[in-house]
Amino acid sequence: MKLRQLHYVQEIAKRGLSVTAAAEALFTSQPGVSKQVRLLEEELGVEIFVRNGKHIAEITPAGKRILEYTRKLLLEADNIRNIASEFRTADRGDLSVATTHTQARYALPPVISGFRNAWPSVALHLHQGSPPQIAKQAVEGTADFAIATEALEHFDDLVMLPCYHWNRSILVPPDHPLALAYRSHPQDLSLQAIAEHPVITYTFGFTGRSKLDQAFAAQGLRPDVVLTAVDADVIKTYVRLGLGIGIVASMSHDETLDHDLVSLPVDHLFEPSTTHIGFRHGMFLRGFMFDFIQRFAPHLTRDVVEAVAAIPDPEQRRRLVAERFPTLQKR
Repeated sequence: MKLRQLHYVQEIAKRGLSVTAAAEALFTSQPGVSKQVRLLEEELGVEIFVRNGKHIAEITPAGKRILEYTRKLLLEADNIRNIASEFRTADRGDLSVATTHTQARYALPPVISGFRNAWPSVALHLHQGSPPQIAKQAVEGTADFAIATEALEHFDDLVMLPCYHWNRSILVPPDHPLALAYRSHPQDLSLQAIAEHPVITYTFGFTGRSKLDQAFAAQGLRPDVVLTAVDADVIKTYVRLGLGIGIVASMSHDETLDHDLVSLPVDHLFEPSTTHIGFRHGMFLRGFMFDFIQRFAPHLTRDVVEAVAAIPDPEQRRRLVAERFPTLQKR
């Protein structure tokens, strides 16, 4: 049994049972992958995959159990490499971060700038996607960290750590009725008043959109959402065109770049959302990884991260996190 063979079967399962896709991802040939998988099955005496001609149709019951352990073995193999690298060249390595547009554009730039200055020999890879895609990358090991507001809590294989709370703002042109009303009677800004205007906001599943929908639904309101996007800059573009009012994360408003738009705070109307950073349970974290986490969320010291990561049960991890961080910084 070889680690390479375990990589192959794991990659086939990850790529929708496509040997071609697995071979491309592993930068090798399709016949070579097929041959190594067959050799592994012969050595084990059981089939991992059910084949339909030349194509793989499904995973056998034995294969499902085997894949559970290949994930663990490959994670431990990665950990061994990381431990060796930490002792051999502590200031060199790779760090892969999967995150959303909002985090990459507004929350991470100062963190990444400071990190690069402190660790110039660490190659940093930033991947953007939807929250489920981001979490999946972290679970599968194609990213070291997942940073998002939604979806991470559904993956028990991830150690999730809360970073900060944030809320929303309304973006409108200075002469918009909401802006004029807010100047004279800010206390009158309500969900009812907002629902009277067409709304442009985030696509469902991105950047705390669920909290926004819940707030309107609780008051029996159905806002006229005329356009959605994953990118706050796109939302701003269409607000400028007069298509509607924008509801965005407050951090996405830049007083200099967005001087033609007025930001109206609506913290009192929506529950705050929480951004988390997650990584695979059991993953060995190198020194620069702990440093990255603490730069992004100063309260997440190495001792805290190690204490949470040491707990095998996801529910116990969540309880410890809730006890340790009843309040968080707001951004």
